Amino acid sequence: MTVATIPGASTIVDGQLVSTSPATGQEVGRFPVASDVPAVVARAREAAQWWAGLGFTERKRRLLAWRKLLVQRIHELAELTSREGGKPVDEAVLEVFATVDHIAWAARNARKTLRRRRVRGSLIQPEYAGYKEYQPYGVIGVIGPWNFPIFTPIGSIGYALAAGNAVVFKPSEYTPAVGQFYVDLFASVVPEMPVLQVVHGMGDVGAALCRSGVDKVSFTGSPRTARKVMMACAESLTPVLIEGGGKDAVIVADDANVDAAAESVAWGANFNAGQACVGIERAYVHERVYDTFVDKLVKETQRINLGEQIGPITMPAQREIIKRHIDTALGSGGRALLGGPDAVKEQYVKPTVLVDVPEDSPAVKEETFGPTVTVTKVSSVDEAVRLANDTAYGLGSAVFSRGQGMAIAGRLRSGMTSVNSTFSFAVLPTLPFGGVGDSGFGRIHGEDGLREFARAKSIAKRRLPSVPPLLTFRRTPGGVKLGLRVIKLLHG
Repeated sequence: MTVATIPGASTIVDGQLVSTSPATGQEVGRFPVASDVPAVVARAREAAQWWAGLGFTERKRRLLAWRKLLVQRIHELAELTSREGGKPVDEAVLEVFATVDHIAWAARNARKTLRRRRVRGSLIQPEYAGYKEYQPYGVIGVIGPWNFPIFTPIGSIGYALAAGNAVVFKPSEYTPAVGQFYVDLFASVVPEMPVLQVVHGMGDVGAALCRSGVDKVSFTGSPRTARKVMMACAESLTPVLIEGGGKDAVIVADDANVDAAAESVAWGANFNAGQACVGIERAYVHERVYDTFVDKLVKETQRINLGEQIGPITMPAQREIIKRHIDTALGSGGRALLGGPDAVKEQYVKPTVLVDVPEDSPAVKEETFGPTVTVTKVSSVDEAVRLANDTAYGLGSAVFSRGQGMAIAGRLRSGMTSVNSTFSFAVLPTLPFGGVGDSGFGRIHGEDGLREFARAKSIAKRRLPSVPPLLTFRRTPGGVKLGLRVIKLLHG
């Protein structure tokens, strides 16, 4: 095996994308860089017509077969994910757990969600019956991230396929082997046509996918790259679905179960080494329970085994961002109760708990994407909500409270909130996943996720003669007068 100079760095050698382990630098795999993305999309377009023509029942059968193969090869996929992305194997297994549940839900609920249905007509013109259905776009381009290389892309891929679309998928250049693995599995249950294809490469391949003639693009990544994706798609008015990261906050109210909150926040801030768009990066804790919470959070975080329970930082450049956030926080009056200036060690970052950090610090304002959390004392729930909402992002959030959880959740400016837990909104297939602000727009998962990959189609069907006929040049003054009387009766 070759050894990369920088562990985790992806390079192109002789037209092939070389993927390496972020922990060891060893080569994981080589994949040909896509040279003609429009040709791939052209093949997908033919496949899309065939796939849509199979109907909901046959698509469900194929998708459930794919899900079954993923479960049968779960350990192989998890070990590959760990090797290429760095996360512990058991965490990769949990990622597959959630993924297959979503595939099954989308497959089983696509017909009910997208089928043709009759809708209420109008008292003004009762002679027309209304119908609504959802039709597949055709070809969906999916640009996936590296931090959840199975769960996040398939949150778009699985729902797009269930809705009747073909998909062209560009996995992250940091995790191409993982993407290729499950694309190949899908091909084994749908061998007839290239319904799900993969294109490998760097950012230029993603840009080519945006300009390739796909009917919609689903992107997950940073807000900066999201803007580039939108600009490329705007050239052809290609619609986009954007998930652009987060700076998720948790509120711990004075009536919270502090033990449960500390345990959950320790996990929510550090799972996948903090490399999660819905990871907890900020905590706002009521002054009545602040000291107890901080003490318990530090003890819970100290139990984390670096290298076993959390892996390395996947992107080499991210380590510099994490270090800058920690150093700036400490330089502006913050204190590290755990971790601190020496937290960043080669490929790994030690879990870090920061307190007394000013609200204008990058550690509070910018997405850190590492195993750090800032904890801030507040005097009331109102103050906690105000500070939690004071961000350009708006993806996930969490609340811990025995009696106020649902009320507080409704006040948070975020696409999703977990009450007395963290991350749980992502694993419920019935709930839509997405954010507001710099966190993006559009939704995957649930009924909203299925409809995101289908166009609404409206049909009006005449069922009775028009009395009086109005939608015609043959209408009469008497008919208009009668219509006016009805309008005044209903709306005047």
